[in-house]
Amino acid sequence: MKTIELIAPCHFGLEAVLKREIIDLGYEISKVEDGRVTFIGDLEAVAYANVFLRTAERILIKLKEFEAYTFEDLFQGTKEIPWEDYIPKDGRFWVKKVASVKSKLFSPSDIQSIMKKAMVERLKTVYKVNWFEENGMDFPVRVFINKDVVTVGLDTTGESLHKRGYRTQAGLAPLSETLAAALILFTPWKKDRILVDPFCGSGTFVIEAAMIGANIAPGMNREFTAMDWEHLITKKQWMDCLEEAREQIDLEVKMDLQGYDIDRGVLKIARENAKRAGVAHLIHFQQRGISELSHPKKYGFIITNPPYGERLEEKEDLPYLYRDIGESFDRLETWSKYMITSYEDAEKYIGKKADKNRKIYNGMIKTYFYQYLGPKPPKKL
Repeated sequence: MKTIELIAPCHFGLEAVLKREIIDLGYEISKVEDGRVTFIGDLEAVAYANVFLRTAERILIKLKEFEAYTFEDLFQGTKEIPWEDYIPKDGRFWVKKVASVKSKLFSPSDIQSIMKKAMVERLKTVYKVNWFEENGMDFPVRVFINKDVVTVGLDTTGESLHKRGYRTQAGLAPLSETLAAALILFTPWKKDRILVDPFCGSGTFVIEAAMIGANIAPGMNREFTAMDWEHLITKKQWMDCLEEAREQIDLEVKMDLQGYDIDRGVLKIARENAKRAGVAHLIHFQQRGISELSHPKKYGFIITNPPYGERLEEKEDLPYLYRDIGESFDRLETWSKYMITSYEDAEKYIGKKADKNRKIYNGMIKTYFYQYLGPKPPKKL
């Protein structure tokens, strides 16, 4: 099977986590850039990447990279792509999204229009028709333009990979499933260590941790655009990939995962989400405020996303809330604590500077991932 390049976009600041995931799947990395990792595989890799990667936002087949300073450059560069290798005569094709940074071409609607025309011109000469019905399979195209370099990718995923299928409801300012998984994988947490989220909301952190511990592939219970592309990836290849995912699941794994929240209503949502994800038996949810946080065991992990004033009326309460967080952290002195928040005064009111922090964009919100590192547990004899 021929080798292709695949692009996996991710959250800015967490490229290293995705890179490690891709290598663990057995693929070779060809490029790491801000917000995306490119790797080498075959068409079967489309299935494996979509089903198994926890931290990627989607999987694109990289079709071409070229320089474009004018719309004519863009038209010619797009027309040179062998679209007929992917799009059949009745395929529905369009440029779904354009992102342009520091480039002469920056109008998304103009870029979309010109590229569509170029695609049509190319396919007209190949299929010897003047009009395309476009009543067949979907072939959405995504385009990045950075410093006048155009990268064209064919979207194999469809709805973003953060949509695992288990979360039909969420609380205020929910953390995406892909970001939650990336933050967990960024820490040294392992499934034999206690994990508590004292602001669990709809349960995303503990559910993702349970899926990691039980080896449940994140994309195994949903569909992807490329599942219809039988001329490229056969149904058998998808079925083999899903069968492999099913064989790896371990629902008997012993884990200590706890999700607390002060809001009874949101805990009900969290329990329902955990049930849909197939991990309800691995997580203990409890109504409990941050001031009540304590645990008799040592060397556990806190990974959490506390409120950071999404609504104006909450902002005045933040100093008191973060003081409570600081006091609870002090009570768990042997624990490692990880917290993502956009609240600028987090460290001030917690009362202690983090050992490390990392800037991460949660959508358009600039956040910081504060890391308070506890001691390593003694080695078992």
